[in-house]
Amino acid sequence: MLDQPVAPIAQIEALRVVFGTRDGQVVGVEDVSFDVNPGETVCIVGESGSGKSVSSLSLMRLIEYGGGEIESGRILFDRGNGKELDLSKADQDVMREIRGNEIGMIFQEPMTALNPVFTVGRQLTEGLRVHKGMNRSQAETRAIELLREVRIPEPERRMKQYPHELSGGMRQRVVIAMAMACRPRLLIADEPTTALDVTIQAEILALMDRLKRETGTAVMFITHDMAVVAQMADRVVVMYRGRKVEEGPVADIFNNPQHDYTKALLAAVPKLGEMTGKPAPEPMKLLGVENQNIAPIPGTEDVLLTVKNLVTRFPVRGGLMRRTVANVHAVEDVSFSINRGQTLSLVGESGCGKSSAGRSILRLIEPQSGQIDLDGIDIMALDAEGLRKARLDMQMIFQDPFASLNPQMQLIDQVAEPMRNYNIASGSEIEDRVAMLFDRVQLPRSFMRRYPHEMSGGQRQRIAIARALALNPKLIVADESVSALDVSVQAQVLNLMMELQADLGLSFLFISHDMAVVERVSHTVGVMYLGRIVEIGSRAQVFENPQHPYTKALMKAVPVADPSVRKTEKDLNFKPIPSPIHGTDYRPERSLYNEVAPGHMILTTDSGY
Repeated sequence: MLDQPVAPIAQIEALRVVFGTRDGQVVGVEDVSFDVNPGETVCIVGESGSGKSVSSLSLMRLIEYGGGEIESGRILFDRGNGKELDLSKADQDVMREIRGNEIGMIFQEPMTALNPVFTVGRQLTEGLRVHKGMNRSQAETRAIELLREVRIPEPERRMKQYPHELSGGMRQRVVIAMAMACRPRLLIADEPTTALDVTIQAEILALMDRLKRETGTAVMFITHDMAVVAQMADRVVVMYRGRKVEEGPVADIFNNPQHDYTKALLAAVPKLGEMTGKPAPEPMKLLGVENQNIAPIPGTEDVLLTVKNLVTRFPVRGGLMRRTVANVHAVEDVSFSINRGQTLSLVGESGCGKSSAGRSILRLIEPQSGQIDLDGIDIMALDAEGLRKARLDMQMIFQDPFASLNPQMQLIDQVAEPMRNYNIASGSEIEDRVAMLFDRVQLPRSFMRRYPHEMSGGQRQRIAIARALALNPKLIVADESVSALDVSVQAQVLNLMMELQADLGLSFLFISHDMAVVERVSHTVGVMYLGRIVEIGSRAQVFENPQHPYTKALMKAVPVADPSVRKTEKDLNFKPIPSPIHGTDYRPERSLYNEVAPGHMILTTDSGY
């Protein structure tokens, strides 16, 4: 007996979406067609602006709230009762019934997808009470089950917490639990792991895969990360400038890509292990660009920054008098040095203390104790005026360029601001210097009069780099500065940073959770876990000969851009991270290291892993 062909859950046919702007219509997607079958994961890939999110928002009919309009085409959805509904023509009341109930959505940024004023429990139970008619206690019982399914520890306690009390990975799991709460027929995941750590990303991808198999839900997964596609997809749709350029089974797309854009996209993916045997950082491959002319950057042997026994703790206050009842041990006895013209990378999961370490060095947060020496200046001993002066030599690039730029100021003023603050230049000289910085970061001078919202993510990050360079610093702390960017834009920004390092002799403290990027740009790598550096050494030592069990687990979690080596949840048995909060009487041990090779140190103190 022949198998009956399975009807697709969703069919997008010849979709065209347009956006009205002051300059006339802009086409978001043009003539896009594909199906999503029951129990199948279809990955839609492409860079920012390729139209991949527009397709998903059209399916949910949320595109209208963003100024878009479905001009033509059909979006057929099988509601499971044998009836197909064309969502592009459906009434908004019907859409309210479908959203969250029959079609679930996981958004990219969990902090904006969750309401900051309601507890996690209230947000999780809302959909169950509205769509499933449950009473309060039934909804709470189901919500606790859901939190267990997405591997959230102590779910009863989490129900009473607010989103800001959870880490990024935890918040994203809550968003997944909310999306899966009503057992939707179709789940749309829009870049759900972009801003997450390697280990949490690996766990969440395996979790989504398991939930899909257990519930038979169809998944439409939108991403720009080809390694994630290799891990998740059954079928792949490649988008470029609003059009579908290629579609096929995942193995065919990876092993035999037909379209030039698909080939370029796969070539641009940084792969772990590519740098084996290479002594210095090298530029990354750019989309559609063959030759790269930045030479490897050797750097110097001259030490610029020395950090010794750095300790940073945050007080936890409680009781009527708001006394300190405990401390968060964010950075615990951390020591390292950075040479002039070189890059040291700190890697680790959310909450390991890598960002706190970077901010402590600039004294954006005050350390408890330790020594910080920048080019002969004792940073810890400086008063407010001395610190202001020292910041001429050290600058920071933050993770989210949109949050670090002022939405009401033109870009020329944002880049000029540090120079005005320090009276380095004035009048027309400032404009000349800003124009030169725009050239430096490869942005057209015509952008100087623009505002941040008129730029793409990658362009905003270039502005943040230009602003950090305005004072000619010696050290730049780059905190997850490329984590939310597309593969191609990420490569351009990293190459730019390396070019500047080669030209200006800059030193970078590069904070990241992306192991393949870290391998590409670093001279030295420090792996952090629970506030301590558990392993530190040259790039080759740490990546080619990892010694600490945590470093090995981190390497194992990195997704590989090869569909034949998929990871299951069994491969990723990470130990739950112990709490970094200890009572005020807690006395941590000193960090003791064993030198396994010259410069390659492994923590011997119990790190909790």
